[in-house]
Amino acid sequence: MRLGLIAMSGVRAHNPELTALGLTLPGFVERNNVIASLPSLGLLTLAGLTPASIETRYLEVSDIADVSGVPEEFDVVAISSFSAQIGEAYALADRYRALGTKVILGGLHVSAVPGEAQSHADAIVIGEGETVWPQVVVDLAKSPGGLCRVYDARNASFDLNHSPMPRFELLEPERYNRLTVQTQRGCPFRCEFCAASIRISPEYKTKPAERVIAEIQRIKSLWNRPFIEFADDNTFVNKAHGKQLVRALARENVRWFTETDISVADDLELLDMMKDSGCAQVLIGLESTRFSSLDGVEQRGNWKAKQVDRYMEAIRRIQDRGITVNGCFVLGLDGSGVESFEDIWTFVRESELYEVQITVQTAFPGTPLYDRLKLEGRLLREKAWELCTLFDVNFRPAKMSVAELEAGLRTLGARLYSAEFTAERRSRFHQNYRERRREMAPALREDSKCQ
Repeated sequence: MRLGLIAMSGVRAHNPELTALGLTLPGFVERNNVIASLPSLGLLTLAGLTPASIETRYLEVSDIADVSGVPEEFDVVAISSFSAQIGEAYALADRYRALGTKVILGGLHVSAVPGEAQSHADAIVIGEGETVWPQVVVDLAKSPGGLCRVYDARNASFDLNHSPMPRFELLEPERYNRLTVQTQRGCPFRCEFCAASIRISPEYKTKPAERVIAEIQRIKSLWNRPFIEFADDNTFVNKAHGKQLVRALARENVRWFTETDISVADDLELLDMMKDSGCAQVLIGLESTRFSSLDGVEQRGNWKAKQVDRYMEAIRRIQDRGITVNGCFVLGLDGSGVESFEDIWTFVRESELYEVQITVQTAFPGTPLYDRLKLEGRLLREKAWELCTLFDVNFRPAKMSVAELEAGLRTLGARLYSAEFTAERRSRFHQNYRERRREMAPALREDSKCQ
């Protein structure tokens, strides 16, 4: 049997003006290139659960133009897609079904709107794929026609202690500038707009450090000096697990990047360990600079809004240790008006963030935000999945017009990602870090005498 694992990749802004902006601004271009070059860890993990007797191939489709040129030799294809490219994914699925190839659809979007996906597939997977994929394989072994219509994992939770080794060897090494490894799944916080792994794994759980290291060692056997991106919602929310992880990472001689929350700055020991283990950068969802904008975004304990007053100090603590911070802001939150664009510009300058990412609040399917805005009649168009890019607007903001939000994104992006300001931010970081090291030198010398 020949199985094709197909990832839809290369999400870009739907609005042509924003696409053009991305082509000229370094910040957008760099981040877009990074996103586009990340493989689908979910599909590679399913490949790790697939018997060697099934001939398995991994490939990516970046846009609709690629759909007509994909290989036709598969008996079965499993397709995963972001919401923004689900239209292309459905077109690809329909084309394969017309050829007589069986189609399995899964991923975050399919789990959010399974009824929609069913009309384009022979089978759909809802929830964590590892839980049901072994049964999918058993049913395929009977015959491709033996697939069930739905494999629903929502009532089961996959134990990351038993996580399979992703089949990184299916990738083309020269295609990727970084490789992904997952260290945890889910998040204890409940942000209204979040469409990450929390939507398929409501339970927060961690992967044992030794299994994470085994995956990194496998990558190192295939790539020379790889850069690792942890595919987590919030890597260091569990500080004890985080310390176990970075202790093990320190022996691997790799550089890495991850996403976490601002509380990582509270543990100075952890920050020092992260630096020593090869951490190059952390992306932190700051979202906004005002309590009024963040109020209610985190729905469990309003945690995010309560942190805003310590953003500056937290960024300084992290960057003083040589770890750059990529501060992520969300434009168009219900508590934000047009003044928020200038607020963010001022904050980025004063905080001396090394890197910054701006996105537009996006109502993704399956999120509390989508449900609320639909109830309030504020969606511009229901099921406009092509707008779920994080740069296009798919709803009516509360305190500004759609046009004002779009204009604010363009103007703020032009200021933040100009070559001059990008160079200024990075120069400040390196200057501050050198000064910090000089200040710490006497203490370091004293420490060395005591050893």
